[in-house]
Amino acid sequence: MTTKKIWKQYSEDLKQFIISKVHEKTVTDDILQDTFIKIHTKLHTLKNKNKLKSWIFTIARNSIIDYFKTLKISHEMGDIISEIDTKENEHTERDCLRSILKKLPKKYRTPLFLSDIRGLKQEEIARRLNQPLSTTKSQIQRARKRIAQGFIDCCGFVMNRDGKLVGEIQEKEDCKVCN
Repeated sequence: MTTKKIWKQYSEDLKQFIISKVHEKTVTDDILQDTFIKIHTKLHTLKNKNKLKSWIFTIARNSIIDYFKTLKISHEMGDIISEIDTKENEHTERDCLRSILKKLPKKYRTPLFLSDIRGLKQEEIARRLNQPLSTTKSQIQRARKRIAQGFIDCCGFVMNRDGKLVGEIQEKEDCKVCN
């Protein structure tokens, strides 16, 4: 059976199943698309064609679970960024870090959060985000480099010979990131 035939036969049933769980049309469409990408790329691994329907519904269920995990991670990141709060007249590294993290693209922020805040291993992060381990590793490294660059841009920090950031926080009005 081809992906096109599976689409014709099961897409409406899958769509109804997904919308019954997430209750949002645009999210449903995204999950349905993700489900069919997985079906298309993994169809050759299906051993018993009689179990096709349960197999594709399992893929859809797992895609829904992945969506809710990502949603939970996003909320947790927002909570942590909100917790990094300081006094109004004081300008600290936390102010800069909060601003840098908010500006970090989600594709870098999420794996960095899971690695450096939640303490997950990179293999687990790759599995949760449904992406190759090499992608996860490079996203985390790029996120760390962007944070370091943010401090360099923000407050004039520099990298010493050991590759560590050194410098002092500038006044808030002089900060390019927090202002």
